[in-house]
Amino acid sequence: TSVSVSAYNAAIGLAKAPGSTGPWEKFCFGLDASGLQERLFVSEENVDGFLGTVLCPSFCSQSALESQPLIEVLDVTEDRIQIRLK
Repeated sequence: TSVSVSAYNAAIGLAKAPGSTGPWEKFCFGLDASGLQERLFVSEENVDGFLGTVLCPSFCSQSALESQPLIEVLDVTEDRIQIRLK
């Protein structure tokens, strides 16, 4: 792990435990354990899940769910996210 702090920014570098594989899905942050906020990393699964809840609430029919667009995360950089919808 590493920490970098400047006047307007703080960055914390994290490392996974040995034996842990695959991309991280989410992280939590806050001043103490009782006030943590959750954030999701950008991945196809997280984008699908987010848009599924926004575009089609829980009362949608199965046929509406099947007609949802296919979402593909193409590229993620510090200043840009490229997503393709089919």
